[in-house]
Amino acid sequence: MSESISALPEPTASEDAPAARRRPRPGERREQILQTLASMLQQPGAERITTAALARQLEVSEAALYRHFASKAQMFEGLIDFIEQSVFTLVNQIAERDGHGAQAAARIVAMVLQFGERNPGMVRVMVGDALVYENERLQQRMNLFFDKIEATLRQCLRPAAQAAGDAAPTAQAQVAAAALSDLICGRLQRYARTGFRRSPTEHLDATLARLL
Repeated sequence: MSESISALPEPTASEDAPAARRRPRPGERREQILQTLASMLQQPGAERITTAALARQLEVSEAALYRHFASKAQMFEGLIDFIEQSVFTLVNQIAERDGHGAQAAARIVAMVLQFGERNPGMVRVMVGDALVYENERLQQRMNLFFDKIEATLRQCLRPAAQAAGDAAPTAQAQVAAAALSDLICGRLQRYARTGFRRSPTEHLDATLARLL
């Protein structure tokens, strides 16, 4: 797969560190906060992270966090923005290069799982573990994210079902897209549940060959 899977940039020095006395570039502090939050979400038992814990990790005050984000929910929205922009940019690239069909659908599934593998902290957001105690709208956004992925897979698979002469290509595409979407969600949930030890791309080619 040739797509460049995104990861958040590494955190820079904290606001209180001497090396950070230079004027930060626009958005640098926000990136630092989001990267640190994502990194903390990778740790065992880190489903719920307080702003106090995040501030301690960054070695800044909580007030410093709120200069960049109005609330913790807004911080999670920043992570969701990154997930959506990264994944759907690559979805569009796959669609432009491969068009529609089973191959494009397989590449989209692989890309989403590879994104999760490279960004384990984001996986806790994607599967909802990190959002249990947060604003309900955050979980709704992630639900919509997976709905869009499934809809894209359905669009890819319908022409393939038509070309294969299926009597009900729309229904066949819906069933296949739902199965692939379930595969993505299940693999990501297993990845988080096992402490990021079981790769979400494990035996993926063989699995996709059976499903498609």
